[in-house]
Amino acid sequence: MKIRILGTGGAVPSLRRLSSAYFLSLSGGNMLIDVGPSVVRRLLEFGRTVDDVDIVVLTHFHPDHAVDLSTFLFACNFGEKERRKPLFLVGGPGVRRFYSLLLRLYPSTEPNSYDLSVKTLSRGRHTVGGASLAIAPMNHREESIAIRVEEEGKSVVFSGDTDDSPALAELAGNADLLVVECSFPDRRMKGHLDLRTLLPIVRRANPKQVVLTHLAPEWERYDAPLPAPLVLGEDGMEIEI
Repeated sequence: MKIRILGTGGAVPSLRRLSSAYFLSLSGGNMLIDVGPSVVRRLLEFGRTVDDVDIVVLTHFHPDHAVDLSTFLFACNFGEKERRKPLFLVGGPGVRRFYSLLLRLYPSTEPNSYDLSVKTLSRGRHTVGGASLAIAPMNHREESIAIRVEEEGKSVVFSGDTDDSPALAELAGNADLLVVECSFPDRRMKGHLDLRTLLPIVRRANPKQVVLTHLAPEWERYDAPLPAPLVLGEDGMEIEI
């Protein structure tokens, strides 16, 4: 299992950090977790195209996590080659309505030559396109979910955006890697984590590695050491577990 971090930023535009998004390579296919502004172009920078993605996961529907879905689906129809293989689009409650509204706005994103399955994932375990997933709701928006992906005894958890959520520590328990939003080093904002709120979650979950993402501009001025196993995420990082 390999994770390419496509972006580690949030809603604030940045030349250094794209909006948070991740490309996960599995033995049976590839997963794109979130697809905010310019994520489709970022795939190309790392030698990937929309045709390499088998499953798109939306952790929630804020623009910095979902707005480039229209670009993604449009490229499936009108890219260098027309997509033929199936695609899964998964998300929390409301993902079907979100997709139907997208089609009303951009009818040309409706699949031309491939099957698209839209699946709503709620709390619990699921199998999507051969991938083994566990889902927990997060404290951000009503549709917000975190996702745990497991393969061959390895596990990675993506929190999406969240405030303090009891379900996150349980979902991330003993994971090999936790990719977790930590928007601010030391500023509280409803719906998001900072270091003080995140550290108790990490202690309870006990993951082997923790990568901080969804980073606000304050992090560019933060120079204190992070406690192990936390590291600051950077666009382009690749992690194999």
